Amino acid sequence: MQQASYNVLGTPLVPCSYDPLTGYFRDGCCTTDAHDHGSHVICAKVTQAFLDFSLQQGNDLITPRPEFRFAGLKSGDRWCLCALRWKQAYEAGAAPPVILESTHVRALDYVTLAQLQS
Repeated sequence: MQQASYNVLGTPLVPCSYDPLTGYFRDGCCTTDAHDHGSHVICAKVTQAFLDFSLQQGNDLITPRPEFRFAGLKSGDRWCLCALRWKQAYEAGAAPPVILESTHVRALDYVTLAQLQS
């Protein structure tokens, strides 16, 4: 039986997005386990600035990749981001806004709550 997951506010984790379907497990939630080496735990509302930044870093989140059940993202979509990529974007001034209720508590292993709130 899977134990309940919590968000960075200490309350039960709320789904991030079903359309597009996000999450390491493609279940709509930013849940994680030991196999999720990217720690896809930060639920963000992506911006064009972030998508452009991510593309510059070699991670194309815009182009559809049907073989990975990935339709491609556009500004305004919610997506479970890798914690370190979000932190990198934050430090570069390109981080998208975070949905705290849908961001897994494990995000705090990488960034502070104050960073996520900003």
